[in-house]
Amino acid sequence: MTEPHHDGSSLYVSDPNPSLGDVVRVRVRVPEGWGATRIRVRVRPDGEPFYVEAVRPHAQSHPEWWEAPVTVENPEHPYRFRLDRGDGTAHWLNARGLHRLDPRDADDFRIVAGNVPPAWSAGSVMYQVFPDRFARSAAADGRELPDWTEPAAWGDPIEPDRRRIALQFYGGDLAGIEERLDHIQGLGVDILYLTPVFPARSNHRYDAYSFDRVDPLLGGDEAFVSLVEAAHSRGMRVIGDLTTNHCGDAHEWFQAAHGNPGAPESEFFYWLDDAQHSYVSWLGVPSLPKLNWNSIELRRRFIEGPDSVVARWLQPPYSLDGWRIDVANMTGRYGADDLNSEVRRIIRRTMTEVNPDTLLLGEFTGDAAADFVGDAWHGAMTYANFTRPVWNWLRTPGSGAGGGLSMIVGETQDWDGTDVVASHREFAAGFPWRVRTRNMNALDTHDIPRFVNDARPGTVPVAVGLAMTLPGLPVIWQGDEFGLTGSDGEHSRTPLPWDELDAAADRIALYQRLAGLRSEHPALADGGLRWLYVSAELIAFARESVDEVLVVVAARSATSADLGLGVAGMIVAEGSISVADGVVTTGGAAFGVWSLGRADAPAWSASS
Repeated sequence: MTEPHHDGSSLYVSDPNPSLGDVVRVRVRVPEGWGATRIRVRVRPDGEPFYVEAVRPHAQSHPEWWEAPVTVENPEHPYRFRLDRGDGTAHWLNARGLHRLDPRDADDFRIVAGNVPPAWSAGSVMYQVFPDRFARSAAADGRELPDWTEPAAWGDPIEPDRRRIALQFYGGDLAGIEERLDHIQGLGVDILYLTPVFPARSNHRYDAYSFDRVDPLLGGDEAFVSLVEAAHSRGMRVIGDLTTNHCGDAHEWFQAAHGNPGAPESEFFYWLDDAQHSYVSWLGVPSLPKLNWNSIELRRRFIEGPDSVVARWLQPPYSLDGWRIDVANMTGRYGADDLNSEVRRIIRRTMTEVNPDTLLLGEFTGDAAADFVGDAWHGAMTYANFTRPVWNWLRTPGSGAGGGLSMIVGETQDWDGTDVVASHREFAAGFPWRVRTRNMNALDTHDIPRFVNDARPGTVPVAVGLAMTLPGLPVIWQGDEFGLTGSDGEHSRTPLPWDELDAAADRIALYQRLAGLRSEHPALADGGLRWLYVSAELIAFARESVDEVLVVVAARSATSADLGLGVAGMIVAEGSISVADGVVTTGGAAFGVWSLGRADAPAWSASS
């Protein structure tokens, strides 16, 4: 794929984290012989376009590197390149690629000023824990269970009755997680993501009835502090899960207002009758009343200022390192109300005031780009740019028709490699590069079936390898390393079989090898992404930084591809994969990574 290339990485942007008014130099890589005679950068400060001339400060370099200064005049500063050729034609280069016709402004590259993500989040590997099903400590045996629970033994199957499935209680707790930190860290993980820990009336706890304390069934505040401190002592970070779209119908705020129009908390919710008996809830689920962010008092209690819920858990003694916001796409939106941008900016401002070195991720199940412009969210928990394309390419043809995928991920289809790359580029293009590198690359989560359920034979290493090497935060959903299956989100929440660690040794070792790439090769943290080869059965790309270029090859079957590269220095090989004279050959599903040494980019010009 010999086309001009640019992305938002530090190889192509002199300062990925500028302030307003800074001059940032941007450059484009043009293959030798492509024939560029003039290149300009089109910028749109305050919405009005004008052009900045690019020059070749290193005229003898091949490929050619063209460079231009751009003044960052808006918090979200868009730009694209116009490339004129010697044959009289002109092309545009934006985040979706190279175009002959004038493309949409929405797909421009973007530099973001402010809201810098924490440095520790780059290159990290995340592990998602669903506390009720991860591990149970001995202390759990002595806890009195509330009336809503339907106790289950650790090895019992998931309840088949969907009306009762949220009540099935296995009793996993925070001390159990702390006892298994060796296992988590041993996978190469450095971010622990906990689904909700607040008291609720379900095993998933997304229906919190208080945000002021940790559920006693998990061990309470003391166990939470102990877990975070233990993780921090190992150099790991911990982020929590917060529902800003709704709370539980047993929540103290809702109970104070339900049927009581005079209560101060009445303004916290959307009521459908004057008596405040009927109310709006998440997707019509009565146990999840929707929050009304028009309320200044709700903002004060929940998201704004040092005494809010958002702030409290980021401060000692709890010291969380960030939040994943549940249903971020619906937060602040109902009918004519659209307060989403206002709410997310308040959340981030509060976090910055308390501890700027914290991470904010938002869940958005569809095309997330419009909300993830860099003003608040550092990254998205989304499925469109990674999960769905990888599933559709690597699934067994005809499998997984709907099921639990329909709402979150969408119906699966049979795609080839060209579809995968086209879809990934389409959905990833809408994110500023800095946001894109913090988007969660999840093969599966607690809300969807497990990837392995429908995977083609031998493709698990391919899928895991892609999660670890494409831009983003790779996510290991608890149990993936055991090879657990699950036909939908609920049945993917099987308690972990700790007595089967030895049987899972090969799968665990796979995750260790591939996750280890992240810490060993900084190019996977903040390096650029350049596509090298795409066919139905094989895709190849480069992750490039100043210090190292990695070539990544993923294949779902036996095939070969001429990459035209003198590839040397194999780092990892999963499956039958080899290279000779620039041609990669696979004997089946395979994944490989090679190092090419330093990038061919010259130094930035003296004026940068």
